[in-house]
Amino acid sequence: MRAFLPSDSCKETQLNAINPQSWLQVERGKISKLSSSCTTTSSSIESFIKVPEPPIVPFFKPVDYVEVLAQIHEELESCSLQERSNLYLLQFQIFRGLGETKLMRRSLRSAWQKAGTVHERLVFGAWLKYEKQGEDLIVDLLATCNKCAQEFGPMDVASQFPVEVDGASQETVVTDGEKSLKNVNFWIGDEKIVCRRQKIAALSAPFHAMLNGYFNESLCEDIDLSENNISPLGLRTISVFSVTGCLSDVPPDLLLEILVFANKFCCERLKDACDRKLASSVCTKDDAMELMEYAIEENSPVLAASCLQVFLHELPDCLNDERVVEIFSHADRQQRLIMAGQASFSLYCLLSEVAMNLDPRSDKTVCFLEQLIESAETDRQRLLAFHQLGCVRLLRKEYDEAESLFERAVGLGHVYSIAGLARLGYIKGHKLWSYEKLSSVISSVNPLGWMYQERSLYCEGDKRWEDLEKATELDPTLTYPYMYRAASLMMKQNVQAALGEINRVLGFKLALECLELRFCLYLANEDYKAALCDVQVILTLSPDYRMFEGRVAASQLRTLVHEHVDNWTTADCWMQLYDRWSSVDDIGSLSVIYQMLESGEAKGVLYFRQSLLLLRLNCPDVAMRSLELACQHASSEHERLVYEGWILYDTGHCEEGLRKAEESIGTKRSFEAFFLKAYALADSSMDFACSSTVISLLENALKCPSDNLRKGQALNNLGSVYVDCGKLYLAADCYINALKIRHTRAHQGLARVHFLRNDKAAAYEEMTKLIEKAKNNASAYEKRSEYCDRDLTKADLEMVTQLDPLRVYPYRYRAAVLMDSSKEKEAIAELSRAIAFKADLHLLHLRAAFHEHVGDVLAALRDCRAALSIDPNHQEMLELHSRVNSHEP
Repeated sequence: MRAFLPSDSCKETQLNAINPQSWLQVERGKISKLSSSCTTTSSSIESFIKVPEPPIVPFFKPVDYVEVLAQIHEELESCSLQERSNLYLLQFQIFRGLGETKLMRRSLRSAWQKAGTVHERLVFGAWLKYEKQGEDLIVDLLATCNKCAQEFGPMDVASQFPVEVDGASQETVVTDGEKSLKNVNFWIGDEKIVCRRQKIAALSAPFHAMLNGYFNESLCEDIDLSENNISPLGLRTISVFSVTGCLSDVPPDLLLEILVFANKFCCERLKDACDRKLASSVCTKDDAMELMEYAIEENSPVLAASCLQVFLHELPDCLNDERVVEIFSHADRQQRLIMAGQASFSLYCLLSEVAMNLDPRSDKTVCFLEQLIESAETDRQRLLAFHQLGCVRLLRKEYDEAESLFERAVGLGHVYSIAGLARLGYIKGHKLWSYEKLSSVISSVNPLGWMYQERSLYCEGDKRWEDLEKATELDPTLTYPYMYRAASLMMKQNVQAALGEINRVLGFKLALECLELRFCLYLANEDYKAALCDVQVILTLSPDYRMFEGRVAASQLRTLVHEHVDNWTTADCWMQLYDRWSSVDDIGSLSVIYQMLESGEAKGVLYFRQSLLLLRLNCPDVAMRSLELACQHASSEHERLVYEGWILYDTGHCEEGLRKAEESIGTKRSFEAFFLKAYALADSSMDFACSSTVISLLENALKCPSDNLRKGQALNNLGSVYVDCGKLYLAADCYINALKIRHTRAHQGLARVHFLRNDKAAAYEEMTKLIEKAKNNASAYEKRSEYCDRDLTKADLEMVTQLDPLRVYPYRYRAAVLMDSSKEKEAIAELSRAIAFKADLHLLHLRAAFHEHVGDVLAALRDCRAALSIDPNHQEMLELHSRVNSHEP
């Protein structure tokens, strides 16, 4: 969910509403010390250092997600084609609750690829397109490479529906000997339409009975059809169809008339032809609006699907049209079946997702979620729908309705919904009840971090602190505990401890709310330079971000703080950037680049540097936005081609990225073009011939003009290629030259060279230098652990987990050591501690192997299946699964 549970105050207000002048004087030369105003008391600090309660998120969060993933995988192995997409959708919901964006999208793609119906393909194709919003540039770039990327584009809906064999035709029944008449004259007003009796009779059972049965009309040559809402032209068209079986060049209005008539007289073949013909005429939203009503009224599934495709193709914009919302909001079961077939639940999952992203409090969000509940067919679907609507009702302060919904979700087994009930209990003044409710959960299941985090809201003092410590221990990715502790320490005027606490989480998770809190801490400490850094990083990540519960634009606060910081010249900025880059301070580097962009520097180059930093900080979506801005601000054709090449490469189109690099080199030989080509080649091939080409390309890059920031990177990459080729002396030379121009990361490459020369002590010392220089050094500790004895290795890896608990190697190493010491339970527990908050293939693979080793076949099989939900094609995992599966009792 892109933005759920925003602050109540989201509307634009005057800056004075929070009176920032009380803690920040704007005029130069009039800076009053905060010590004489708001920093002297905790109450004044508290006025702008606030930590909002963690939201109850509208996600599926099972107590044991591994078990549920395993169940889904097992069901996928034996389910019918019609059930697959719903299982992949459930898998998507689990990954969303875990925050695993890549796995979420892969599950959606699987649902689309395995779709058993047209409606499922429409819904999941539209969902994938929605997830890829803003990627139009990639499509355009692929088009320049003669490659089509419109895999989720409009499809010919009519061709996807099977043609029904017409079973309505009836054998001719001759009545009264040879009295059967060859033709019949239908009259509409004064106009006569001559039709072939048996051809019309063959259109439907009612016509057959009327013209060949025991009705008077079977003996009549003339029949009046004036009262049946069909025009003479319409009936002539029907007569032609009865003979030819085709509807050619019939305008939509006439098709609608014939459709209604065909439906009235049960002419299924004629109705199907009208349905398909009309479906091909739906081009715009207005067309779809008009025709969807007919499709629902006349039960025309092909036409309805074609209209649905248009609506879904225009998400999210079409949900701003109340007419579209009305159609989706008030459909009954039969209408949903006509519109979406068996994909009704999937459709309303998508619509609810889009509506919540637009405005979770809106009436349309509620309507779609109510439809989601109506569409649910299984308990797992129902519990998700109940929980999501409960979250929205809670947000709308509709507490009684929210309570009922959370209770129903809990009744179906969704333990996380108890957090919603506890929050409601607290709101209604039953704080002790809420505490006891969470305590009951904690004592009855294998506890998770969110349980302790939620319970902490209902106690005070040491108990709250203990619960939040436990929450961090169980799930270090939760940001609220760090923020609460930091704010509490600040209230006690323990500034360094407060900053240390918030820096813990920012060391591995660049969360906007944490940056905002640190901004406030710096501000309270009058460290305007550091505060400016954080607000500039916030604006880099989210240019429209609003602070202080949504009341003030971050850009306004940046303007205020900037008044208290000396302006940097261009030379100053470059010096600052070098300092931060060389100290591996990626957040600081982002801030400097933001400032350089504000001063009108060469924007293309700067946006490109920004994208590199954002990728390091695991912000791929923002990095892509920066790359697109680099393209827009490129100062030359060859520069633009390079940025386009990086965009293609970063989105998995390596061949097209290489083509852009070659095109750029053909225009002008430049460092970045050679570097891109070398990088892409090195990443796509490991053979020796390719290595020679990569070396040549990097050498050519180093001969071209560039700054030392990039040349250091090129030297580092060149050193890596030399190491892979066994040319250790040349590699060492590259790393040493990179270090001379302050490319600090080259210490890691040089350490590797020392290690390969059997000088482990020198390798350890080299990594120690990197640790001392680098501000963000979790990876350096992890690498250094390879160059020391077991005790020092253990200490380094403990430090890695402390600095970045998301890095999985330390857990695997510690578990392996425990397993070697025959401490099987402890080894499995070490892996389980990380698996609880991170869905990782390697952790599950190792735990499955451990379970197999101790003879716990069912647990091993569970982990294998869950791991294959993460990567269905992982060969080692498939082999282990096959082996374990053969031992299942």
